[in-house]
Amino acid sequence: MIKDIINPIIKIKSDIETLNQLREFSEDSLDEGLKSEFESLYKETEKNIKEQETLTYLSGKFDNNASIFEIHAGAGGTESCDWAMMLSRMYTKYFNKKGYTYELIDEQQGEEVGIKSITYIVRGTFSYGYLKNEKGVHRLVRLSPFDSNNRRHTSFAAVDVIPEFDENVDVEIKDADIRIDVYRSSGAGGQGVNTTDSAVRVTHIPTGIVVTCQNERSQIKNKETALKVLKSKLYQIKIKEQQDKINSIKSDHSGIEFGSQIRSYVLHPYSMIKDHRTGYETSNVNKVLDGDLDGFIESNLKGEK
Repeated sequence: MIKDIINPIIKIKSDIETLNQLREFSEDSLDEGLKSEFESLYKETEKNIKEQETLTYLSGKFDNNASIFEIHAGAGGTESCDWAMMLSRMYTKYFNKKGYTYELIDEQQGEEVGIKSITYIVRGTFSYGYLKNEKGVHRLVRLSPFDSNNRRHTSFAAVDVIPEFDENVDVEIKDADIRIDVYRSSGAGGQGVNTTDSAVRVTHIPTGIVVTCQNERSQIKNKETALKVLKSKLYQIKIKEQQDKINSIKSDHSGIEFGSQIRSYVLHPYSMIKDHRTGYETSNVNKVLDGDLDGFIESNLKGEK
């Protein structure tokens, strides 16, 4: 962890020294190879400095925690389930670009295509810090591939992000407050998962929070993971110290609709993705949907600070 923070700074310092040495030569004395090396190193160093600047905004108490990252399809059936799947693809590509590891702990597939919901645990340097502002409703406008008349459709999906807390947090979960159901896994995972009642659903009765886990073949391991996620959600409520904040932790997905979105992804009649909180926008929608979220995330971090 410390090396992940210090090593990039050491590299920047070394690269700046190299650039200063190259500056001492006149342009005429540099061959094309050195000129190309200078330009390439300059752009790389500029990018690395920008990344280090972004890290200065990650000073929150839980910013370096792992994240419990959820995507939920809104109303709209096939359209919204497909949009939730597109978001899942976008974010996993972003995780890969950041060098994060992620574990799929639950997936509820759509009736025809896509997903109704999906949950990951995302681990890596400042995972929660980078992802926390992605929480909210995401709106898609496009020509529907499922409409035989090729009409324009609007779809919604919600993203939830909370920090994962270690097992030592001061949260007591009473046996009387939870209901545990086991059922047959409906997601990927091989024959052993799909033919045994290994999936676990934990309901916290006082708050109504429901956590499911079905990624492991073992019912015991799925139960342990689900309880850990539940504990993180309850602790998040506790540290906010206001019971009326509970819906922001649970995310009332009945409100995934027009007017509540944090970001719009418009693919037709023009191409534009815009964050409604910061005003940051880009017309390169394919690049964003392939996981290039740095501009949106950095603008939100700076605005939050």
